[in-house]
Amino acid sequence: MTGDVLASVTGGVARLSLNRPGTLHALTLDMVQAMTRALLAWTRDPAVRGVMIDHAPAPDGDPKRSRGFCAGGDIAFLRASALGDGGVSGRRFFHDEYQLNHQMFTYPKPVVAFMDGITMGGGVGISQPARFRVATENTRLAMPETGIGLFPDVGGGWYLSRLSGRLGQYLALTGARLDGAECLWAGLATHYLPSSALAAAKDRIAGGEDIELVLAALSVAPPPARIADHAEAIVRLFAADRLEDILSALAADGSDWAAATRATLATKSPQTCKVALRQLADSLTLPDFAANMAMEYRIASRVLTRPDFAEGVRAVIIDKDNAPRWTPATPEGVTDALIDSIFAALPAGEEWTPL
Repeated sequence: MTGDVLASVTGGVARLSLNRPGTLHALTLDMVQAMTRALLAWTRDPAVRGVMIDHAPAPDGDPKRSRGFCAGGDIAFLRASALGDGGVSGRRFFHDEYQLNHQMFTYPKPVVAFMDGITMGGGVGISQPARFRVATENTRLAMPETGIGLFPDVGGGWYLSRLSGRLGQYLALTGARLDGAECLWAGLATHYLPSSALAAAKDRIAGGEDIELVLAALSVAPPPARIADHAEAIVRLFAADRLEDILSALAADGSDWAAATRATLATKSPQTCKVALRQLADSLTLPDFAANMAMEYRIASRVLTRPDFAEGVRAVIIDKDNAPRWTPATPEGVTDALIDSIFAALPAGEEWTPL
């Protein structure tokens, strides 16, 4: 079978394998829609008892081209939409992607996601809803959107706000990468397997064995979670929901870690850092995941066409000068009124709804 998403069923277990190795399996609208259709069909099929989500290896076996589970969404496409059609096609991508995220979150059959490799942005969106989330020594999970003028969407408001301490706020603002051991420590993974055991795990699950029992049998103790060394500092220095207060706390701390973290935040979009803090705070007040996704679609619809997104992608991905010119340029320039307008309800008939 060929295509950017490989769908199959073996022994009563369905499997979705992302198959764009040249882009680290970044999601396109066609891929999102193909996954949605397959999951809908398997929901209705009594012979399917569970679903596995992973990535296909590169056809030539090059491990460097196989290092991503899913690097995110098609950022170049979204930027082209923002600059070319006023964000119309980009909003359609977000709309359908968020429906897939919600579909997985509420899926009636067990789903296991194998996060073996880079798992960022959209890759987080299709792994965190899974009942079982497998990390390995290759896992590198992050929500790096503030660095390109976006925000931690695809359910990031829900997942990050519910992590212990203030880890979610730290990850949302800095875009820090977590390895597999750190994902397990944080609760973003449910199991830690060596990558060498993944093939056996998938074969045993497809052969009829219980998913949870297989993963438990093949799990190993991970290395120490390095992020744990900074847990107390994160709770203390990221305690505020105001970006200015976090920056002040980091400046006053005096540690090398705080100075490095503050320097990282200085490279991020002030607008979308403030959006992320409001997003995580508001998510904790929402009744369910669908309400969270409706909120994130409102944000995405506005942020997509604001100057920071096109500029951030230019600086980080296209020109690679890593010198974005943010608008507004400072946290103080991002007013409460601007943030309120980004979170405001959409016109009638334009709000996001689940499948």
